[in-house]
Amino acid sequence: MRIMHLKFKILLLFMMATLFSMAQSISLEECYEKARANYPLIKQKELVSKSMEYSIANVQTGYLPQLSVNGQATYQSDVTRIPGGASFVEPLSKDQYKIYVELNQSIYDGGVTKKNSAMQQTVAQVEDQKIEIELYKIKDRINQIYFGALLINEQQIQNELIRKDLDASLLRMESAVRNGTAFRTNVDILQAEVLKTQQRAVELNAARKSYLEMLGMFIHETLSESTVLQKPTPPVTQAEPTITRPEISLYTYQGKLLSAQQQLSNTRVTPRVSLFAQGGYGRPGLNMLLNEFDTYYLGGIRLSWNLGGYYNSGRDRQLLDLNLQSLNQQRETFVFNTNLSLRQQNNEITKLNDLLQIDEKLIDLRTKIKNTAKSQLDNGVITANDYLRELNAEDQARQNLLVHQIQLLMTQYSQLATSGN
Repeated sequence: MRIMHLKFKILLLFMMATLFSMAQSISLEECYEKARANYPLIKQKELVSKSMEYSIANVQTGYLPQLSVNGQATYQSDVTRIPGGASFVEPLSKDQYKIYVELNQSIYDGGVTKKNSAMQQTVAQVEDQKIEIELYKIKDRINQIYFGALLINEQQIQNELIRKDLDASLLRMESAVRNGTAFRTNVDILQAEVLKTQQRAVELNAARKSYLEMLGMFIHETLSESTVLQKPTPPVTQAEPTITRPEISLYTYQGKLLSAQQQLSNTRVTPRVSLFAQGGYGRPGLNMLLNEFDTYYLGGIRLSWNLGGYYNSGRDRQLLDLNLQSLNQQRETFVFNTNLSLRQQNNEITKLNDLLQIDEKLIDLRTKIKNTAKSQLDNGVITANDYLRELNAEDQARQNLLVHQIQLLMTQYSQLATSGN
C-alpha cells in the first residue's frame, strides 16, 4: 500500500512538472520585440519609406526631357511694315496666332535635382526617427507592466507561504483545543487570518490578470493565468553610461536637414543650361514677311541665370546659423536632463542595494522572533494575537524585500532605457 502511495506521488509530481514545462513562458526582451512589431505606429515607418521613394522619383524627373504645349492668340495695335509701302509685300495681320510644342533637356541645373533628392532622403530620416522615438517609449510602458506583474507574482508566493504557516498553526491549535490546553478564541483568530490570506489571494489574482491582459494587448497575444513571466537577470549598469537615445539621432538628422535646405537654397543663384527644340504652327511663321499660316521649327541651347537670389543669400546663411544654434541648445538640454535622470537612477540603485542588505538581516531576526512566538503559542504562553503580530511583522519584512528586489530590477532596466542601451 505504501509502495502504491509512493508511485502515485511520483506520478503526480511528474504530471505537475510536465504541465509547468508546457505553460506559456515569456521574457522581457520578447515583450519589447513583440510590442514594437505589433504597435500600430510601426506601419507608419513603411509609409514614410514609400513616401520618400515617390518624392525622390518625382525629383529625378528633372533629368528627363520636359515636353510642353503652348498656344497664343493676340491682337496688336500695329505691325511691322516695310518703309515706302512696297506693294509686293502684303502687310502683316494685326491678329496673330501660334501653337507650338517645346522640348527641353537640362544639361546643367545648378545641382537642384541632386540636392533636392538628398534633402528628400534627409526629410524621410527625420520623420522615420520621430517614429522611432515614439516606438522607444513603449519600453518604459512595458517595464511598468512587466515588473508590476513580477511583483504580484512574488507577493502571491509570499501570501501562499503565510497561508501554509497559518494552516499548520491552526491544526496544532485545534488539536490543543480538543485536548483542553487552549481557548477556542485562538482558533477563531487564526481562522480569521486564514480568510484574510484568501482575500489577499483573490486581490492578487485579479491584479495579475489585469497586468497580463495589458501586456497581452501590447504584444498582441492572449496570456493565460498560467503564463510564466521570466525574471530578468540584473543588467550590468554603468556609473556614467553613454547616451544613445533615438533623440540624439533625430538632432543629427535635423541638423543635416537644415544644411540640405541651405544647399538647395544656394542653387537659386546658379546658372542653368539646357537644350531646346520647338516646333509650331501659326501666323506669321518664322518668315515675318509672309502673312499666312505656316509651320516652323527651331532649336538651340539656352542659358538662364536668376541673379535675384543674391539679395537674400546672406540672410539665409544667418538664418541657418541661428537654426543650428537653436538645435544644438535643444540637444544640450536633452543631454543635460537625461544625465540628471541617470544620476537620480544611480542614487536610487545604491539606495535599494543598501535597503536589501538591511532587509535580509531584518528577515532573519523576524523569522527567529516568529518561530519563538510559534513555540510559545503551541505551549499556551502567548495568545494567537501575539503570534499573529510577529507573523505579520515577518511577512512585512519579506514583502519589503520583494518590493525592493523588483524596484531594483525595474530601476536598472529603466536606466538602460533612459540611456538608450
